[in-house]
Amino acid sequence: MKYEITIGIECHVQLATRTKLFSEVDNDARDKEPNSCVSPVDYALPGMLPRLNREAIKLAIRAGKAMNAEINPESRFDRKHYYYPDLPKGYQISQFYHPIIGEGYIELPTGEKIRIEHAHMEEDAGKLNHFGGYSLVDLNRAGTPLIEIVSMPDIHSAKQAHDYCKELWRAMVYAGVTIGDLYNGNMRFDVNISLAPEGSKELGKRAEIKNLNSFRSVERAVEYEYKRQSKLLDKGEPVRQETRGWNDATGETTFQRSKEEAQDYRYMPEPDIPPIRLSQEFIDEELQNVPLLPKDYRAKFKGAIADDTLEILLDYPQLMGKIAELSAGAIKFVSNLFASVLLAEEKSTEMLNNLPSAKQLEDLSEMKDKGELSSTAAKEVFLKFFDPQMGKKDTRTIAKELNVIQENDTGALEAIVDQVLADPACAQAITDFKNGQEKVIGFLVGQVMKASQGKANPASAQQILRSKLN
Repeated sequence: MKYEITIGIECHVQLATRTKLFSEVDNDARDKEPNSCVSPVDYALPGMLPRLNREAIKLAIRAGKAMNAEINPESRFDRKHYYYPDLPKGYQISQFYHPIIGEGYIELPTGEKIRIEHAHMEEDAGKLNHFGGYSLVDLNRAGTPLIEIVSMPDIHSAKQAHDYCKELWRAMVYAGVTIGDLYNGNMRFDVNISLAPEGSKELGKRAEIKNLNSFRSVERAVEYEYKRQSKLLDKGEPVRQETRGWNDATGETTFQRSKEEAQDYRYMPEPDIPPIRLSQEFIDEELQNVPLLPKDYRAKFKGAIADDTLEILLDYPQLMGKIAELSAGAIKFVSNLFASVLLAEEKSTEMLNNLPSAKQLEDLSEMKDKGELSSTAAKEVFLKFFDPQMGKKDTRTIAKELNVIQENDTGALEAIVDQVLADPACAQAITDFKNGQEKVIGFLVGQVMKASQGKANPASAQQILRSKLN
């Protein structure tokens, strides 16, 4: 039997605030010692009360704009009760009844829209590190500010799930909401998957795959779950509503626990934090601070950059910011260099942290347009922008030091062409060309390039050769 797959995705986004959601402690625990970014509030010591981080509210507003969503002027926090060793309070402060972000959508590059049900603010729990027969608790992550983005069940394929997660990541990073470091869990995806017979009006029982931290893992997990649930249904066995983990090495999901429902968490209003009431002036001011988003860049560069090239570059926000600084004449040339040359380099990620200046790129484009640099030479100069020894020099100086500037002086080129035409080794080629054998012009251009030590402009050399031979 054929089955239709329905997917909803919950995404936890770590907000790029300097401190945690309810305590004045460093919010970036990457490469930090375990339990070194923790306060009495995070430890839940008696009498320690939370204090709401104002900057987290601002970033939530930005996130709302990036998702084309409504910002609710009034929102409230709630207590979500459950016990984990890495959650000292025994409850998580979240938003259940009155979230800060309402309905919205994410538009994929294909034009498809995935609806957002809502997004709410909450604090993260800590982390358990497992060592065979025992586990250790690291509370560095406890209290980290998050927004949890809940999609509607509008996704119906593994590829669409992949594309939604990537576009959501782009939106959050471009808006400045999060650092977006997937490896360190700045964004984590929980994927709810259910199958039903084609044409059925009812959804099947869902399984939730927790804590996926790459777009490819999302796609692979959906593909695996489709096969697993299909086999169960084909045998007449029920799909259990449960939470499952993902093993990236084996490419399989595994059972973790039965899936909880909202009532299992015993939500109650958070008594220690008053309601958040935002004025329209406050909301509007923060909305105006949102930088250009992927959709803005698509509109800005429509026709100037090929769609497939633009989609590659959009994965690198720092590149798009640099390209936006360039003149219209340099955008296409530089974009192609970034896409085809830089991103093919093994160390491209490191190189992206030290991009050339707009002036260097503009000059490179101009030298290429004037015929002073061949395509190959332009790529050589471009890569030297990232060389610690040469990268700070201006474009022309780098080109001179590489000895790749082409000779465009007509008088100098004519002298070299005359020298080549006078060479007895070229006599037969000259005769053949005059007898209609066009292909020998390539040999003669090659001789000019050799005589000029590679500095002659091939197009100019060919033009002069033809004028002298006709």
